[in-house]
Amino acid sequence: MSIKTVGVIGSGPSGATLASLLTLKGVEVTLFDDGRRPDLVVGESLIPAVIPVLRKLGIEERAAAICQHKPGVTFTLDEKEKIEFCFQSLAGTSMPTYAYNAPRPAFDELLDARASELGVKRVLTRAKIERVGADGLKLAEETLAQAPWLNGKQPDLLVDAAGRVRLFAHALEIPAETGPRKDVAHFAHYEGFAENEPRGQVIIGRLADGWSWRIPLPGRLSVGVVINKDAAAKLGVTPEERLEAAIARDPVLSAAGKNRRRLTGVTTYTNYQLVSTRGYGPGWAMAGDAFGFVDPMLSPGIHLALHSAELLSENLDNLKAYSDEMRHLIRAWMWLIKYFYDGRIFSMYVSGMRFERAFPGKITDAMHVWCNGKIACMAAGATTKSKFGWGMLEIMSRPAGWMTDPKTLAIR
Repeated sequence: MSIKTVGVIGSGPSGATLASLLTLKGVEVTLFDDGRRPDLVVGESLIPAVIPVLRKLGIEERAAAICQHKPGVTFTLDEKEKIEFCFQSLAGTSMPTYAYNAPRPAFDELLDARASELGVKRVLTRAKIERVGADGLKLAEETLAQAPWLNGKQPDLLVDAAGRVRLFAHALEIPAETGPRKDVAHFAHYEGFAENEPRGQVIIGRLADGWSWRIPLPGRLSVGVVINKDAAAKLGVTPEERLEAAIARDPVLSAAGKNRRRLTGVTTYTNYQLVSTRGYGPGWAMAGDAFGFVDPMLSPGIHLALHSAELLSENLDNLKAYSDEMRHLIRAWMWLIKYFYDGRIFSMYVSGMRFERAFPGKITDAMHVWCNGKIACMAAGATTKSKFGWGMLEIMSRPAGWMTDPKTLAIR
């Protein structure tokens, strides 16, 4: 391996994980981070594919101690219709049959602390970079000087893990591909909501102009709404007004939160589905959200952050292979999420349940279990890129649309 020193900018989940994994391989890593963190961070619900990385880092038991066990996800289409996905359907695969809901930034601090335990050197600063020629980057001299162990030499590889600020992309004027949705998310932590069933289950609900989440965390519930920007503007002037109005006007949310009390401020996120058109160059690479972020639907964010660190640590000498794999994975998640937004997944389930009621028996029961398992595997991160899964959804969604129009179940 020709790369011996790596400078990682940002010690969030992606940066801290990359630093830990590279240190375990004997690479000298320097983490640059100013230590500032927001109180609330989107990405609190994890998927089973995160667990193997936590095990590789040797911190799953510590994560379990601060997180809420997550058995699966329930989608509520309206007051009467719901679809339940249980990770137990992953039994028999190599994937864990559970996940966690993570209180952030405590979860991020756990990953960061693990990097320190492994001996990662760090500089408490907001790193500055400079462009070199048409396609190169280097640490500014004032930043480099704060890492005396580098002896004034630039790291062999610089990694942008600073998140959505997309430090390298802006420095090199690298454009981004954006998705079709123009949504805004408002969320906060509450107490007094009805407890999700089963305990720890995440609930995703269709709204009049978007969707909502309810994520159980230790001692509180994260409640968020994702709404078209124009529709959100009609709900109020401030994020607090908009979130409260969205909860109050939805019959499912308002019924569950009759005794709600907000414990935190309201945090707002925008700019979903944004991917840099390039993820690497001579002596540099992007990881995590700096490379691309998809959408909070199905909760792939932390998985993509940790897995990008894992992939990069395995491909230091082949950045093209790393970048190609990340772009493939991000596009696969975008494709899967589209099936939920346009209603095709829901039409499959509604049509399937109608078919089961009309023709009950072992065959229809087996078909339900098989279909649920395949979709759960894709949404758990085990087979998201599977061509078989893609083909299965495409084929099965066509006849389902004959019985139930997907447009009537789409998330607007």
